Amino acid sequence: MQLEYSTWCEVEDYLKSRTDIIIPIGSTEQHGPMGLIGTDSICPKVLANGISERKNILIAPTINFGMSQHHMSFPGTITLRPTTMIALIKDVILSLTSHGFTHLFFLNGHGGNVASVTTAFSEIYAEHSLNKEPSSAHFHLWSWYDGDRVKALSETSFKDAEGSHATPSELSLSFYAHPSAVKNVELPQELSSNTNFRDCFDFKNNFPDGRMGADSSLASVDIGQEFFERAIEDILERYEKFYHL
Repeated sequence: MQLEYSTWCEVEDYLKSRTDIIIPIGSTEQHGPMGLIGTDSICPKVLANGISERKNILIAPTINFGMSQHHMSFPGTITLRPTTMIALIKDVILSLTSHGFTHLFFLNGHGGNVASVTTAFSEIYAEHSLNKEPSSAHFHLWSWYDGDRVKALSETSFKDAEGSHATPSELSLSFYAHPSAVKNVELPQELSSNTNFRDCFDFKNNFPDGRMGADSSLASVDIGQEFFERAIEDILERYEKFYHL
């Protein structure tokens, strides 16, 4: 069930039987010469849709922008400031909880979002604590690539070539979601293993083509389907533990 394709009456009916919702969140940022700029949003979105087809869980519209300042040397990247992102997440949460949602599961596709999203959670909980007002809401952030099944597939398929940005696993999943958008680009063989960077200038100096130790050329639609199936299992396992607190 998709929030954006539902009426308010349907959402009202949904809330009579359950009060949970999945919110896909990603970013709009470069993913190397062959990775789609929307990769980090495409991945959680296709997974959330897959979960919705299997379970009666309401899915919110994807938050497509994230904290991506370190990618700003590459054209097409759009970033939020951390403070902007914190405010955005708080407003999304407060909007949903005001309607009666109690369990908000943020399905994440971008590591750079973690600090800002969890800070937004902490700010809301702090407000409740300082006002001596118990909170009835539960928030959880889970990155799809952190599941055991996904990690095992990445290890057996790519080993060290997985890297940490523009990875063949995330590109494969995005290509599975949109096979017509697959890019075939010849990539340099040398990969930087330097992980030290502060801003977009540091990042571009250390990773000239945008990849962080990743051999993106290993990505494929077929293995993307495997990542899709395994990630769904990982997420549902995590979700069940979260919603049945």
